[in-house]
Amino acid sequence: MPQSKKNYSIHSMELGPMENFVYLIHDHASDTAAIVDPAWEVNEVLDLADSKGIKITDILLTHSHHDHINGLQQTLEHSDAKVHLLKPEAAFWGASLSKPVLHHGADQIKIGDSLINVLHTPGHTPGSACYQVGDDLIAGDTLFVFGCGRCDLAGGDPEEMFQTLKKMKTELPGSTVIHPGHNYAPQSPTSNWQTQCQGNPFLHFDEAGDFVKYRMHVHDKVRDTPYDAVSKEEACNAVK
Repeated sequence: MPQSKKNYSIHSMELGPMENFVYLIHDHASDTAAIVDPAWEVNEVLDLADSKGIKITDILLTHSHHDHINGLQQTLEHSDAKVHLLKPEAAFWGASLSKPVLHHGADQIKIGDSLINVLHTPGHTPGSACYQVGDDLIAGDTLFVFGCGRCDLAGGDPEEMFQTLKKMKTELPGSTVIHPGHNYAPQSPTSNWQTQCQGNPFLHFDEAGDFVKYRMHVHDKVRDTPYDAVSKEEACNAVK
């Protein structure tokens, strides 16, 4: 769908010392928005919304790590917004939130006329989520441009990450635009799914054991940010 025909826009800002992206999904018809992973200098995103006359009605959390939620309270003080996250992430996090909206995978969230699909994508944490609107996917720490989230932190599971990415390979159209949780890209901060299938090493493995070896023992020794494309041959040779 051409950008000019979309009934929504995605505004992004790179904030904080860990190159986090904070996103606004702006529904044009209602001038309302969802903010995704409010963190760090979140006032810059809130000021952007105010300057455009956009009301933030919803907060979408991809997961509960501190670098993605440390602006949550400030956002709640600014906007009377509903907080959305997956039920298994709420259990993993254990935070005392006031009336959060808990989701399962395949749920939908409506922002004005814009429909957002909730994808359960465990691996980085048990309840990690991606949010799909139109041909855009806000991926949190599930997927980066030519990378994927760590699985050695609390709640991480590399075998779950393998299954998550395997499922995404079968279900996402090649034209899907990936909006990652961190800016680890060599050039453009976004990428389409077809390009990721060709060059993201974590999408090259056919066997869970090879993926786990690469994610847990090889990757951080052979690659550093910014991440460039890796061929399937290079990735598979790395675990031999």
